Amino acid sequence: MDTLPHEMFGLTVVVFLLGLKHGMDPDHLATIDGLTRFNLRTKPRLSRWSGFLFSLGHGVVVTAVAAAVAVAAQQWSAPDWLEDVGAWISILFLLGLGGANLWAVFQAPCGEVVHPVGFKGRLLGRLGEASHPVVIAFVGAAFALSFDTLSQAALFSLTASSLAGWLYSAALGIVFMLGMMVTDGVNGLWIARLLRAADRRALIVSRVMGLVIAFLSLGIALLGIARYFVPTVATLVEGAGIAITAALLAMLFVSFKLAIRLSKPA
Repeated sequence: MDTLPHEMFGLTVVVFLLGLKHGMDPDHLATIDGLTRFNLRTKPRLSRWSGFLFSLGHGVVVTAVAAAVAVAAQQWSAPDWLEDVGAWISILFLLGLGGANLWAVFQAPCGEVVHPVGFKGRLLGRLGEASHPVVIAFVGAAFALSFDTLSQAALFSLTASSLAGWLYSAALGIVFMLGMMVTDGVNGLWIARLLRAADRRALIVSRVMGLVIAFLSLGIALLGIARYFVPTVATLVEGAGIAITAALLAMLFVSFKLAIRLSKPA
């Protein structure tokens, strides 16, 4: 019995889950939060679609990288250290991001909105206040030019290329993008919905969002560290990818529902 279709289906599901999880990157959430807030008053329709546009630009770069790596795979193979270096860069980055967002929440005066901290968004300067669909997509594309994203795309592309060639690798880039669109898109829609109400809701939502980004950052970083030093954790993570992704989605959903409940008038 030919196992190739089963292997391709399994890899497609894994890459979609990676896209879902990648869409919950705390820096993504912080930047989409900022883009949504910036456009809410003057361009409310664009504000709601900020997450989708961001993930579209991000996904286009991932798809292009996946296809390029697959084409070059005949003369190049990923070094063994690539995954480890990418993982540790991501861990250190997430620890810093989590600490910065906790500081932002607890240092903000009671009557002021908390602005979630996003490191990459700050590097882009005024582009973090984009008010045109193409520019928002460009911001997402710029976010894809990071070591952890490119190394992840290269690794799944090489696996796909060995199964069915570069077209399958490019198709998986699109699958990855669709996964991101689910989480980043829903995030943008929810933030726009929550912020359309009174100032009191905006204050509460900003604090909830800051804490979500902080705890996601620290939680994912600590899980990544545990994988390297506790073998049972590494085995558990490899076998529970779907459950972990579902748990992260549930955390995001519960946080938004909590923000709505807390911000309702007494």
